[in-house]
Amino acid sequence: MPIKVAVVGGAGRVGSNAAFALQCGGVVREIALVDVAHDVAQGEALDLLHGSSIAADQRIVAAELGQVADADVVCITAGSRRKPDESRLDLINRNVSIFKGILDGLRDGGLSRDAILFVVSNPVDVLTRLALEHLDWNPQRVIGLGTVLDTARFRSMIADAKGLPPTQVKALILGEHGDTMSPIWSSATAAGISLNELLTPTEQQAIFERTKGSGAEVIRRKGGAGYAVGLSILEVIHSIALDRRQVLPVSTRMDGPYGLRQVCLSIPTVVGRAGVLGYHEVALWPKEQAGLKRSEQALEQTYAQLG
Repeated sequence: MPIKVAVVGGAGRVGSNAAFALQCGGVVREIALVDVAHDVAQGEALDLLHGSSIAADQRIVAAELGQVADADVVCITAGSRRKPDESRLDLINRNVSIFKGILDGLRDGGLSRDAILFVVSNPVDVLTRLALEHLDWNPQRVIGLGTVLDTARFRSMIADAKGLPPTQVKALILGEHGDTMSPIWSSATAAGISLNELLTPTEQQAIFERTKGSGAEVIRRKGGAGYAVGLSILEVIHSIALDRRQVLPVSTRMDGPYGLRQVCLSIPTVVGRAGVLGYHEVALWPKEQAGLKRSEQALEQTYAQLG
């Protein structure tokens, strides 16, 4: 059955780009744009509506938090934008109060306990855990975008560096969506060929460093990311809507894989209509496993500082 998606922060760059990607995808039944800038959300909804006869048979509306209680997926993109030289974790003091207000509004509006909370706002791993614990939600139904965008950037950068078809590059970024993210070269391939055969260690490091700095570069050059994050959001939501059971590096509550617990971070996760369906604890090199532990420690330390 087609689903309804509420995009909280739908008047912003990320939210509106996500809505446009979902419209072009043509899978979801309804897209509701929620934003404190309600007039702008209405304008975005109207602009999308104008293209509906070309794109897809969907209902596209602007709504208040209290009007999306029947949403199947609530995608939260609202929050302060990261500055070019600012760590995602530095956003926490400015974004936690905004985020808690959204969560309280969803709860007070009677959001169905069957809904999937899909967190995109940064710092995404910290806010994903906050959503789960603040609302006492089923961990299976709380998902953060995690390193899906980092992974998309990583694959695209590898393809660009070596002149490869981007869709044939398979590589992962795992751990924190932030400073301690880890590139997984051990299983990285292009058209089935190991990237360790195609790329020297120096090339690998240069590509990863460019990937890691890509978000800040986009912010510096155009003010904020939009298109790639919109497509990344689409990939997760379509896996839910169509019960595709794709393996995606989304951020979820850890309860044992790789010895990780309590924190939310990204490992290969099966995503379907019921949310998190399981994990694939693929073999990692020791330095890659150590990277996951660094992410766990950094995120635990940050979460402990929340008021």
